[in-house]
Amino acid sequence: MNYIDEIKNYIPKDAQEIQDKKVILNCIELFPQNILLRDNEIAHITSSGFILNKSLSKVLMIHHNIRNTWAWTGGHADGDADLLAVATREALEETGVNVIPISTSIASIDILTVTRHFKNKAYVNAHLHLSIAYLFTANEEDSLVVNPDENSGVEWFPIEKINEELFTDRDVYLYSKLIKRAKLWLG
Repeated sequence: MNYIDEIKNYIPKDAQEIQDKKVILNCIELFPQNILLRDNEIAHITSSGFILNKSLSKVLMIHHNIRNTWAWTGGHADGDADLLAVATREALEETGVNVIPISTSIASIDILTVTRHFKNKAYVNAHLHLSIAYLFTANEEDSLVVNPDENSGVEWFPIEKINEELFTDRDVYLYSKLIKRAKLWLG
């Protein structure tokens, strides 16, 4: 199934996902030539992976260089229409661990704001990430590897630590939503 059909077939779970799905599909229509490329400086598709241990008691996070905070893995599609493959590749690149999809289905659709910043000494304007997310499990005994181009740390967090002491309310909402979906899917 192609990524557009995957998004169209995704059943939103709440008002946020209903609205974000509508806007993402509108952006795909507006920018068919470059929605999968970051040269679209307004909005582009990204794919993220939310990685849990097998007992669903911990989440694998990276310390993101640009955001300067702990975050999930993910990245730009860079022209690749296989968004599950993008999320899988980014997870390995950013953590060093092999991940196993809990499902090949989309777990979450979100529009994430990116503030202006510099990357490799080049200015990047504020824009939107049209985030397509997948759920993964990984063996927490696997060796973790920091990717200095992307992050300054990789660490397992107990799910109880996903709170507003360590994360923004926006991140807590998103990560909590994904933890609930993982528990629902794995029963």
